[in-house]
Amino acid sequence: MTSRKIHRRNGFVSLVGAGPGDPTLLTLRGKKVLETCDVVIYDHLVDPVVLNHARRASKIYVGKHGEGREKSTSQESIESTMIELARRGKHVVRLKGGDPFVFGRGGEEALHLVQAGIPYEVIPGITSGIAAPAYAGIPLTYRGLSADVTFITAHEDPAKKRPQIDWRAVASLKGTVVIFMGMIMLPKTVKHLLKYGKRGDTPVTVIRWGTTARQKVVEGTLATIVREIEKAKLTSPVLAVIGKVNRLRKFLKWFEAKPLFGKTVLITRPKTQASELHEALTLEGARVIELPTIEISPVRDFHKLDQAIFRINRFDWLVFTSPNGVEMFFNRLRHLKKDSRILNGLKIAAIGPSTEEKLNLYAIAPDLVPTTFTTAGLLDAFRSVRVQGKRFLLLRADIAPRAFTHALSSRGAVVSEVAAYRTRKPADLGGRLNELVKDEVIDYVTFTSASTAAHFFESIRNGSRLAAKLISIGPATSSAIRAFGRPVEREARVSTLQGLVDAILEAQWNSGTTYVQDDKRLK
Repeated sequence: MTSRKIHRRNGFVSLVGAGPGDPTLLTLRGKKVLETCDVVIYDHLVDPVVLNHARRASKIYVGKHGEGREKSTSQESIESTMIELARRGKHVVRLKGGDPFVFGRGGEEALHLVQAGIPYEVIPGITSGIAAPAYAGIPLTYRGLSADVTFITAHEDPAKKRPQIDWRAVASLKGTVVIFMGMIMLPKTVKHLLKYGKRGDTPVTVIRWGTTARQKVVEGTLATIVREIEKAKLTSPVLAVIGKVNRLRKFLKWFEAKPLFGKTVLITRPKTQASELHEALTLEGARVIELPTIEISPVRDFHKLDQAIFRINRFDWLVFTSPNGVEMFFNRLRHLKKDSRILNGLKIAAIGPSTEEKLNLYAIAPDLVPTTFTTAGLLDAFRSVRVQGKRFLLLRADIAPRAFTHALSSRGAVVSEVAAYRTRKPADLGGRLNELVKDEVIDYVTFTSASTAAHFFESIRNGSRLAAKLISIGPATSSAIRAFGRPVEREARVSTLQGLVDAILEAQWNSGTTYVQDDKRLK
């Protein structure tokens, strides 16, 4: 691979396929160039999660819309922008949905780069023509049903006076036909195929937003499919699969059998901490929306924290009540040019497994972790520890309640509380939250702290039609939700992110939703 320094000096373009929609289907090579490029020029079918890999790059949207709902960027403008940036010495990623060379006009863009003398590379992506049928449970080839596959685009070059597609030849094919971008042209496509002898009972499946949690599938035959998609009010982007392999779908629709498929979950964790929960819910089939209702930032004045670090050897116990406290503490150690050796001889307590895992990243194994991951659980764990006369350093958020300090102090401990970080409500939360609730049908909202819940309900407009079920990570969070007069649908049995996911699954199963696996065999 050409080095990034050469890219920056001479200009370079990477034509990258973003894949079919599911952001986890981006190739490793595609992810790598996104992480190191200077500019990303991207289409409207690219998932925002893919763009998150390009954190240091400028981003230019050049979306094209086949149905004319929004103004499209011309192909000429895209090519000239790409060439101009490369001539200025930039490493440009031209990010396209699917694969650049499969109905993506990547070949045209590559030729313009050659003519302009711009060095480039092509990084293939997984084409939706393969991936969307796979997620819909349709193998494109199958012994006895189809030995070949034909890919066709329904959008031909408008400059051509006659159609380039030989519909008579297509109608005679015995194998599978996959039609890209076929929503507007589907009635005409069906008409052509029937006209040239394709049987009306040939199975057809139309897939919208394939490989994503918004995937919607409509089934029919050549004789019925136009009526079926009209009934389903299907809109672009879609892909159509024509052929006998569609008969396998009723046995193989694995993606739609996921327990949270078709459900939308809103998570309110800070953006930097949302990825683990996002991924876990996505694996269960949910469509996940992130709307942080809390921001974590360093304290404004480090004087108290620095003084505690300089006097750390005077304490017997160091207590962390969140992963945030761990991270901020060790960040400050590095700033003061110190390391974990200053903790020698000090006992360390962590409120739960997430905090323990964060400590493990710094090669620290806590001496005490409660079996119940709450402040009350931590206090219970200390009942078996002699605390009288012992000195505790409690690192906490700036607005955390003082129940722990009061309880230990009543047993003769000397507790010093120091704010290691601060939490606040995002400035634009109210507007974003109310727009989201107005436009989206949300099935579940997850809360991982009392603050995330308080900020959410303080910001939501009175009279909002939010009908989502509320899922809490633990007792304190549940209390905060109920304080706003809202019911808690489920509280995690174990106060972890996995416990939160399990609580949503329990709520879904309790709703009466069942998943039936057809055990008949293909005839």
